[in-house]
Amino acid sequence: MDVGREEIARRHFAPMIIVLALLFIAGCGTSGSRDDSTNNLNTKSEVDQPITRYTGEKSREISMVYTAKRELSLSFNGMGDAETMKKLLDELDTYHIKATFFLPGMRVAEEPDIAKDILDRGHEIESNTLNGLDMSKLSYEQIYKEIKLSNQVIAKETGVTPKYVRTKSGDFTDDVRLAAAHNGMEAVVSYNINPKDRDMKDAKTIGDYVKRYISRGGIISLNTDINPEVISSIKYIAEAADEIGYKLIRLEQLVENGGVRKPLEQIPGYDAAKINLDYQDEKYELIYKVNTNKKQVALTFDDWGSDKTITKILDILAEHDTVATFFLRAKGVETNPNLARAIVEGGHDVANHSYNHPVVTSITPKELQEDLVKAHQVITDAIQQQPVMLFRPPTGVVDDERAKAIAATGYPNIAMYEVTALDWDSSNSANDIVHDIMTKSERGSIILLHMLDDIHTIEALPRILDGMKSKGFTFVKMADLIEEQ
Repeated sequence: MDVGREEIARRHFAPMIIVLALLFIAGCGTSGSRDDSTNNLNTKSEVDQPITRYTGEKSREISMVYTAKRELSLSFNGMGDAETMKKLLDELDTYHIKATFFLPGMRVAEEPDIAKDILDRGHEIESNTLNGLDMSKLSYEQIYKEIKLSNQVIAKETGVTPKYVRTKSGDFTDDVRLAAAHNGMEAVVSYNINPKDRDMKDAKTIGDYVKRYISRGGIISLNTDINPEVISSIKYIAEAADEIGYKLIRLEQLVENGGVRKPLEQIPGYDAAKINLDYQDEKYELIYKVNTNKKQVALTFDDWGSDKTITKILDILAEHDTVATFFLRAKGVETNPNLARAIVEGGHDVANHSYNHPVVTSITPKELQEDLVKAHQVITDAIQQQPVMLFRPPTGVVDDERAKAIAATGYPNIAMYEVTALDWDSSNSANDIVHDIMTKSERGSIILLHMLDDIHTIEALPRILDGMKSKGFTFVKMADLIEEQ
């Protein structure tokens, strides 16, 4: 039934809306005046002229922004009624949040005062297209006009010309990106954090979802005209950001503060790991500890976790002026590259802990090499530099044949460990973890901890760092400790 209604809107109402929009732009809208400086398409005859398909580069697509900064953006789609929007804006003011509003051009035409209030309160306005139609069902010409007319209406009423566009659903086709570029827009924006408030979830559920998936450079997407619980969810979203020290800023600021990732092939060392099935004579070293006269140990963390967990680990290490080596499960890195980059920018080393986290003896050497090389490329792409060439097999299990296969890919140093507190098991308390690390560690020890959520490592970590330092130990990166041999 929804598809049928959208099809009817497309066939019967879209042309009428375009005409109304043109009349509005020409001076018959709510403002009652014509402003030729804000538009180049002011008559119906011009709209009826065929649009030649753009042949230049498509607009950039943005679902998140590449940054290690503790920033993300809260965005809204649509425009609710005046009362709803006032309550929402008041709530954002209460928590000192600046957001980005993707507004439909026709709603701005209907209630321009709401749009002006959004700007007056320091928020950003971008385009949600003219009428929120399903862009996948429109021709290129119709898409172009939906975007152009929306931009003209918003510019006429607010003085701001949108540089980003988002479709009603957030999905988009190549034609949308091309039409956006045709209209001079910088990007088509989607999101990477979608609490699905349109499913009528309650405010805390919406907030809990954001808390679980919050990420540096993330873009949260909510709707203003569907679920009134969105207003009450602002409190929980603000608390989730504050808890880990993240700031909610306008999308334009997030993009300006962020960077653009280079293609993988342009990063030196991206091909340092390669498939090589001629591995039978390869040499490798299993490194459990390092022989050294210095009171040095290497602290290592395995696997992956949420922003909340890993950021807290990074904060504790920074507070204690301690460096570590992080062995990353690349499947997690793939979904949150900014967090991997934040580890590197914290002064730590990043290394390979596989892509899918298999027990390596349970898969073939070829499958192992494919997994390891994929992980190397994913991590390299995320951190925009070659990772440290150390591989740690998941669960610490490896046999001679797999070790040779690992070495043949370009990873001859297989990073094992001497000291572990089995902290991955949540039944092991912080006291248990501290006791095991403190009693088992000695010169040259390689210590294994985990960065998983919902375990007690974060509670134990400050005590481990203080305790080891009080015994005269210093922490170094594993690669540096190996060089001490």
